[in-house]
Amino acid sequence: MKSRGHSVFKRVKKNASNKESKIMDTFDYVIIGAGSAGCVLASRLGEDPAAKVCVLEAGPRDWHPYIHLPAGFIKTFHMRSVNWAYQQEPGPWTGGRSIYAPRGKTLGGSSSINGHIYNRGQRQDFDTWAQIGNRGWSYSDVLPYFKRLETRVGPGDDTYRGREGNLTVTTMDWKDPLCEAFMAGAISLGIPRNPDYNGAIQEGVSYAQRTIKNGLRVSAATAFLHPAIKRGNIDVRTHAHVTGIVFEGKRAVGVRYRRGGKNGTLHEVRAAREIILAGGTYNSPQLLQLSGVGSPELLQSHGIEVRHALPGVGEGLQDHYAPRSVARVKNIKTINERRRGLSLVGEALKWAATRRGLLSLSPTMVYCFWHSGETTESSDLQLTFTPASYKEGVQGTLEDLPGMTVTSWQQRPESRGYVRIRSADPFVQPIIQTNYLTADLDRRIVVAGMKLARRLLESDPLRPYYDYEDFPGPDVQTDEEFLQAATKRGTTTFHPGCTCRMGPADASWAVVDDSLRVHGLEGLRVVDASIMPRMISANLNASTQMIADKASDMIRGKAPLEAVRLAG
Repeated sequence: MKSRGHSVFKRVKKNASNKESKIMDTFDYVIIGAGSAGCVLASRLGEDPAAKVCVLEAGPRDWHPYIHLPAGFIKTFHMRSVNWAYQQEPGPWTGGRSIYAPRGKTLGGSSSINGHIYNRGQRQDFDTWAQIGNRGWSYSDVLPYFKRLETRVGPGDDTYRGREGNLTVTTMDWKDPLCEAFMAGAISLGIPRNPDYNGAIQEGVSYAQRTIKNGLRVSAATAFLHPAIKRGNIDVRTHAHVTGIVFEGKRAVGVRYRRGGKNGTLHEVRAAREIILAGGTYNSPQLLQLSGVGSPELLQSHGIEVRHALPGVGEGLQDHYAPRSVARVKNIKTINERRRGLSLVGEALKWAATRRGLLSLSPTMVYCFWHSGETTESSDLQLTFTPASYKEGVQGTLEDLPGMTVTSWQQRPESRGYVRIRSADPFVQPIIQTNYLTADLDRRIVVAGMKLARRLLESDPLRPYYDYEDFPGPDVQTDEEFLQAATKRGTTTFHPGCTCRMGPADASWAVVDDSLRVHGLEGLRVVDASIMPRMISANLNASTQMIADKASDMIRGKAPLEAVRLAG
């Protein structure tokens, strides 16, 4: 992709001592990160033909075929060329394990390597954001932005669903006997079939909704960024690793980055209007800290000058923690066998000819939302089903034996961790401590989820295919044994958020206000999943794009879309 930016001015500085050149351009807006949020922002801000937008992305263009092939997530999961490949710190409830935490490092960010799932969350999630002091973020306020983003293909009440947006949302149309039996099993346990979990009610079981169109991934880059580039006023710079934000007093005025790795050429761009940090839950707090914004004690311990004391930066990390319950399968083939040898060749030919079949699928086929207990007012458990299983302790590597998996997690965890710089070197990965299951409630609900997963796998409709439980295994019966199993093999669901939380200025944990401006600074906003004040009951990609869409109106000074008035 050829860069098409328009700069107001450019100059080159020579420094004989370090042989670096600094090339400076000025734009109206500089967006740091071309992920899910950055792509939406670039598209919306670039709608003004007079606005000049620069987008800086640390990774490459999204050219690799595995990005666009839906089943390619198996490969991009570990591809360092398009993946930050982070490692979390061992936590008190992860059995001493360091959990792998992939994040997208290419145009489209994690929307270019994720499992394609489209899941917004529940009404209560966003109403809670508003109740803690964030004006304009209730469900009625954000629903119009969800609708503006999407083209929903298939059933759905247009009160809740959009039909004219850039992001195509389809429902999986591969009718698998194991998936059908799983859903029948859920119904036998009193869990209703729900044709649209992104509609009025989330509860129930159904095939997954995903961002796949005509057998190809629909990433934030393909939906928003690439069409916007054609306008000619957006300059996208790949392989641009941002090393710091430049301040004049309390105003952010520029961004420094290197191209060509740690020893590459140093560049600087300036923003006449705003700098928008859209690096994601791990990278955004890291860059703020590297730039002197954060906890004074942390910054000083790494020899970084304190530009602005803001102790909430990097604190409050939340993620969904999930054990995966596995059963061996008989009397039918699973994806484990179908992805090998001649079967895989046949599937490849089928995809090439029809864009259908195994290679067009998401890693998760069925979604189920239910309660951990009879007194729970709204669903607090999310379970997914796939007619496949993965090697122990390894995600992204299928087993050889036939298997099926139910993954269960608590939708609104209370446990919180942090993201903190490990070094003043911007090329060193930050410390990521999620603190899974440190809250007692989280431990109780993860056990309830595993028990429900067992009941689902043992349900009568699945019995013709159910051989035996492989994990956690029939010997696991007590709550303590279930918890030990969760500690042994639970892992991330790739939904990190809440490290630059949105909240009132008098909240010690808040980093941005409800317009996403960094408290106490000018010309700087954070726009990504890190601004979530608390975890939502969903995968995060849909809401991250909603956040960016809503922020674009704020940045442009436009009136917000009219809130949707809902009964109840």
